[in-house]
Amino acid sequence: MRHILGKPVVIGVLLVGMLAVGVGLYWFQPWKLWQDETVKEEVPSAAPVSEPSDAAGPEKTPTAPPALRTLASGTLISHEHSTSGTAKILQHPDGTRTLRLENLDTSNGPDLRVWLTDAPVKEGKAGWHVFDDGKYVSLGKLKGNKGDQNYALPADADLAALTSLTIWCDRFDVSFGAAKLARA
Repeated sequence: MRHILGKPVVIGVLLVGMLAVGVGLYWFQPWKLWQDETVKEEVPSAAPVSEPSDAAGPEKTPTAPPALRTLASGTLISHEHSTSGTAKILQHPDGTRTLRLENLDTSNGPDLRVWLTDAPVKEGKAGWHVFDDGKYVSLGKLKGNKGDQNYALPADADLAALTSLTIWCDRFDVSFGAAKLARA
């Protein structure tokens, strides 16, 4: 056995095999299937509005913050991985917008992103790969595969054209889950 392990060809094959296992582990990150990342962000809110006080009078009591307006919402469906939860696009009184994921529950994975897209949401395998075919806006990395989370929308994001959301695995170009965003 020693004389076989000492041959340069065998050593080369073992080194290439170890390198392949290392690259495979990095690429697929299989341990993430057993690691959940839960995020519990509060619903974004505007600061209370206080009326200015005049120099001679007492300061006015702050009033309730202006309400957020829901522009669109949808329910997540499963694609490559079992996915559930809801998505809402909220508009703040100052005009800024936030995508909110509530009760998100999906698998963890390598390089997961949150995208707004112009692709139609299709059930089953037909919907797994459509989201990078057209226009999309990446809102960044998925903060966690479970829970409630908020993502700021760019000011120039055209919500008339971007009608769906996907939890996109950028490493393997596949949707974990998606939602059609219906206007409120």
